[in-house]
Amino acid sequence: MATETKNRYIEAVGRRKTAVARVRITPATKASFTVNDKDVKEYFTTPDLQVIAEEAIIKGEVGEKFSVSVHVVGGGIHGQAEAIRHGLSRTLVLRDEEVKNKLKKLGFLKRDSRQVERKKFGLKKARKAPTWSKR
Repeated sequence: MATETKNRYIEAVGRRKTAVARVRITPATKASFTVNDKDVKEYFTTPDLQVIAEEAIIKGEVGEKFSVSVHVVGGGIHGQAEAIRHGLSRTLVLRDEEVKNKLKKLGFLKRDSRQVERKKFGLKKARKAPTWSKR
């Protein structure tokens, strides 16, 4: 699901586990990155998560500067960062098809659909059974 409007912003949705990120990029003179109306460094406190969120722009080697606005809900903080990376990659491909090969090789365009398996009745976790005892 991706759209482009006459306001010159490009929008796409990125997902990971139960996190959903709606990403909008707008060409700008000064680069900015906001997540849920907070700066990316304020929202993601660890440098690792900041790198994951911005990785598509860095490794996609996009020469242009963008104003990136993200609205993300659900999941944990790490899943949200990866959902942002997925959505950002999709917007960059919509803007310029030449970036697609780089991002595809890095695996940023692929939706990582792995989910947590549900807990089953009679078991301690999804697959872990109680200790078996003969008597």
